[in-house]
Amino acid sequence: MNLPLLARILSVVSLLIGGAMCFSLPWAWPPLGHRGNLPLSAAASFETRGFVALLVSILICLLVGGALQFAGRAATGRLYRKEAMAVVGLSWVLASVLGALPFYLSGTCRERDSQTDRPVPMHVVDCLFESQSGFSTTGATVISDLESPDLVPHCILFWRSTTHFLGGLGIVVLFVVILGQGSAGKALMRVEMPGPTKEGVTPRMQDTAWLFALTYLGLNAVLAAILWFMGLSLFDALCHAFGTMATGGFSTYNTSLGHFQNPAIEFVVVVFMILAGTNFILLYLLLRLKPRRLFEDVEWRTYLAIIGAATSLVMLVGLWSRDYNSFFEALRYGLFQVVSVMTTTGYVTHDFDAWNHFGRGVLFTLMFVGGCAGSTGGGLKVIRHILFAKILLLEVEQAYHPSVVRPLRLGGKAIEEGDLRKSILVYFSLILAIFVCSWLFLITFEPDQTWGDSPHHKLLDSASSVAATLNNIGPGLGTVGATQTYGHFSWWSKSLFIGLMMLGRLEIFSILVLFVPGFWRSR
Repeated sequence: MNLPLLARILSVVSLLIGGAMCFSLPWAWPPLGHRGNLPLSAAASFETRGFVALLVSILICLLVGGALQFAGRAATGRLYRKEAMAVVGLSWVLASVLGALPFYLSGTCRERDSQTDRPVPMHVVDCLFESQSGFSTTGATVISDLESPDLVPHCILFWRSTTHFLGGLGIVVLFVVILGQGSAGKALMRVEMPGPTKEGVTPRMQDTAWLFALTYLGLNAVLAAILWFMGLSLFDALCHAFGTMATGGFSTYNTSLGHFQNPAIEFVVVVFMILAGTNFILLYLLLRLKPRRLFEDVEWRTYLAIIGAATSLVMLVGLWSRDYNSFFEALRYGLFQVVSVMTTTGYVTHDFDAWNHFGRGVLFTLMFVGGCAGSTGGGLKVIRHILFAKILLLEVEQAYHPSVVRPLRLGGKAIEEGDLRKSILVYFSLILAIFVCSWLFLITFEPDQTWGDSPHHKLLDSASSVAATLNNIGPGLGTVGATQTYGHFSWWSKSLFIGLMMLGRLEIFSILVLFVPGFWRSR
């Protein structure tokens, strides 16, 4: 393992994180940061804490970056796949730690004590949880009251949403855009953007990185402008645009997008969530006036078909169960929540935890589907489900026709299987194993009081919390439902969720290899 080379690259990542924090500093200015009924003088004092915390965090990022740069000053050699995997895995660990500093240093509070009504500051694990949730675009939170002006500084709220922006684009993608890195950039991109389909449309990997970055930035800018025009403040428009295009789901309000009670805003966000869950290469081709390529793509057609089928079922059963008062309400809430969960965004406009069992079951199932490969969406990815179904059908056929050999086809074309069949089956098996082991850990070690008045729901609610974090959804069912947070879990369970969020974002392997001793040995 070329450790000096790793140190040099990680130093740049540290500097990028510090640089990104600078954009949160202006929101500490009292006229921008003044919220609620807090007097302006008190708001200024409170925002000063956030401002100072950000400045100190930026300084720490610079110091860490400088130390790593010094450690890697003699770095030589190329970046091979082994080093690329280490860089990607360690970059996300480093980003999570550095990203937690503003929460911790500002004294951001997660709730008020129910007896004394005093603010309860976030401890270290809470800060790491919030940071990792942002960078992994999960959107799970431990903060129960985002709107109290004396709990979370305005500038820290903006940093919280900025972690979504960075995580959606991908820290390493940003690194490749800025520095290129030649063949090393190609190795980094392949690890940073895992999945069965990630072929670019340009011969140079830096050009592909620019393609992703510009498409992502453009969609964020367009959505922010639309939301601002529709009446949101610039602060709310930017934060919700970051959460939408990153498929993250961090909001600036306790009731998420439901705070605005505006169907037009919700339908606009639905459109952009669908775009965020689409392969960005297809969006690039669409911008080049090649819509045919979009509709020819079997994964995108399946993606839309699943959204349409799930929405129809949720609406029909919901109307029959009287979860909605009208067809329009069923369409409004059913479509939004299906798209939000399917794309792993996690925004909420309705308390879906109060829906009928079938509707909740559909949402739970969609947690394991996700968006398209090459998108900002999490989950297992639609293309993997397509290939998994085709592999199963071929295996069934070979059970009664063992002499028949049929190629694996996608979109009517035969594809070279290579190790694809093995990798798909291994990935599904790993997800199942991690899900089951994490679920057993929660039901064994998490105290019953976490589930409050419904300890009999422990089995389902714990499964939902694991699925919501592993697949980067955010809100789940029951104790982590639409109106709940993760703040009431023990620190060891939160630590488990931190690991699950990182595993889900990097699709397992780039994190697991960090714990294999042989991975760090010399060639």
